[in-house]
Amino acid sequence: MAKRDAPPRWDRKMQQRLARGEAAALGELYDRFASLVHGLAHRVLGDERAADGITREVFAHVWEHPDAYDPKQGPLRTWVAALTHRLAVQRLRATETAALAEAGTGSAEATEELERRVRHASVAARADYIVQAMPAPLRAALELAYFQRRDYRQTAADLGVTEDEARRRLRLGLQLLSTAHDSAAPGAPPEYGGAA
Repeated sequence: MAKRDAPPRWDRKMQQRLARGEAAALGELYDRFASLVHGLAHRVLGDERAADGITREVFAHVWEHPDAYDPKQGPLRTWVAALTHRLAVQRLRATETAALAEAGTGSAEATEELERRVRHASVAARADYIVQAMPAPLRAALELAYFQRRDYRQTAADLGVTEDEARRRLRLGLQLLSTAHDSAAPGAPPEYGGAA
């Protein structure tokens, strides 16, 4: 098992290639993470065009600042997701604040409502990221249980595993998903509520 301070080889090599200015590296990174970035941005902003803009911003930032990623802090995927989250929340706040100012409703209630919407969008984005990042067996079990309304027995039969294994996968998947609501999920980057 790899040590926590030893980042995956692909992450280190990708950062080195980006630092050298290899355009092919950016294309490879885009191919790997564009759907994640766009999905998280769309989840926060609720707007296709704005999500497209954030996607461009994220990859431009990665291209211009490849050394901003520290492989010792975690996987490149998590860093890209945290960057996406931060930029999308900034855009949401700016857009909504401008809309409030234009409407002349800069009251404390309006500001509180804005912060509630930002928190809600952040939790939804964290939940999306957790589901996408969890191991395939856990995700498959949760998808069967949630989308197809299967109980653990039906999930076990559909996946070809024991009922105990199906229960274990569902329990672990739900435990991981429940951390989306945590304000300081263990191991989460600061943008996802973790320690700085």
